[in-house]
Amino acid sequence: MYDECRQRVWAYATARAGRQVADEVVSETFAVAWRRLADVPDPPLPWLLGVARNVLRDGHRAQVRRESFAAELGRWAPRPATDIAEDVAERLAVLRAMAALPEGDREILILIAWQGLTPRDAAKVVGCSPAALRVRLHRARRRLLRAAEAETPDGQAEGARGTRPQVGIVSEEMS
Repeated sequence: MYDECRQRVWAYATARAGRQVADEVVSETFAVAWRRLADVPDPPLPWLLGVARNVLRDGHRAQVRRESFAAELGRWAPRPATDIAEDVAERLAVLRAMAALPEGDREILILIAWQGLTPRDAAKVVGCSPAALRVRLHRARRRLLRAAEAETPDGQAEGARGTRPQVGIVSEEMS
């Protein structure tokens, strides 16, 4: 069976996945055939090609899982090493921008971003409807971004250095 079908299974695997994978697929296909020798019909080629197809599909699924896992790890991995002074300066710019906001805006942003409340729960705290809170949150975010854009990491006006402070931490937590 091996001598009779190996080349055709290899050609099928090569056509579907390339030469690098074909040898492994052939090997796994005939290992399955050996384990299930009693189930192999006559002629064996269609059955073997079905097994090769399943081996390729399982390999594809495993690759997708690995890529998904790697992407998830990338999201949890720490940011690339940056200058700590820049991080501190950016945080100070965001804190200055927060301090420049009206008390109501600060309260909503803190409830959502730092306390982790949903808009529905924050609305209960503030004493308004969830729809009204979402409108107020949207306006507070816009004011925060404008105030942060007016600051640079060293506290100078934006035009002085041409840079824009990063407010990603605050805006990501608020989403």
